[in-house]
Amino acid sequence: MGKHDTRLLNIGFNNGVVSSRIIAIVNPSSSPMKRLREEARERGQLIDATQGRKTRSIIITDSSHVILSAIQAETISNRLSDGGSGKEVPKEKE
Repeated sequence: MGKHDTRLLNIGFNNGVVSSRIIAIVNPSSSPMKRLREEARERGQLIDATQGRKTRSIIITDSSHVILSAIQAETISNRLSDGGSGKEVPKEKE
């Protein structure tokens, strides 16, 4: 896989996203974000990590995947900047 940062960012309900792949964390309430969500669904690149709860943030990755989370965007942003809420993925033995 190469030398990528494998730190996982907790986005709620034991779900994680590789923090180095995130390009944006946004609020879901605006019309453009609702369109973004629908377009991702049509492309097959929507990941729903809300566990049936209300969507409180949308995470956009560098691979154009759109991830829905039930955690507030501000909380996820704080976790990302703190770096303390992520989980280190063990590196494979060579």
